[in-house]
Amino acid sequence: LAVSVASRGLAQGGMVMGSPDHAAHEAMTGKMLEGDHMRMTPVRGRTAADSVRAMAIADTLRAALAKYADPAAAERDGFKLFAPRMKNPRIYHYTKWSNALGEAFRFDPRKPTSILYKKDSTGQMRLSGAMYTMPKRAMPADLDKRIPLSVTEWHLHTNLCTPRKGQEQRYSEVQNGKPMFGLAGTITTNEACDAENGRFYPVIFGWMVHANVFEGTDLKTVWGHDDQQEHAEHRP
Repeated sequence: LAVSVASRGLAQGGMVMGSPDHAAHEAMTGKMLEGDHMRMTPVRGRTAADSVRAMAIADTLRAALAKYADPAAAERDGFKLFAPRMKNPRIYHYTKWSNALGEAFRFDPRKPTSILYKKDSTGQMRLSGAMYTMPKRAMPADLDKRIPLSVTEWHLHTNLCTPRKGQEQRYSEVQNGKPMFGLAGTITTNEACDAENGRFYPVIFGWMVHANVFEGTDLKTVWGHDDQQEHAEHRP
């Protein structure tokens, strides 16, 4: 399904340390850079039909989200703050797990998995857009049917090594000046993770894509990656 079994605890608003959930905030807000911990969809040549379809999805989503300018309205409709113990995330995800489940079987632009907010300079929450998901088994053609791959890149988070439960302090361990564990970690294989007595997850969650419909109205702004910044480990 769109959400891994190991992450079900987050549906209740919690964070399970020593599991993919501890790195979930990275997965939702980390740097969009393909590599050992990230897989991106291939870029396809754009057609006029792709642009029209992507813009129509954005317009539909923008209209559907307008009522959620206040996060309290999203909460009343069943969206829950993802990883609530995280301090000062750059993007706040309010997630509705029934929508995530539904996206495994259908695509309704009006029902994203998560609604995205950012804090403005005054500390007020500002509606930014939404996130769509698909199961990790989805093929590029499946993703393209939903959001054209010529317009955006879906991403999948991969090769996560976490410390064992009860050993969360190991997240601070470094190798050659870099963290060993997490989605910013130097450990990227099952063998290397086993050698450090960690837990390895080839994939966490599923395919994700952001739609920044309140950041602008042009395709590049809406479907571009809004989180291309230095990737940092986030902890409660």
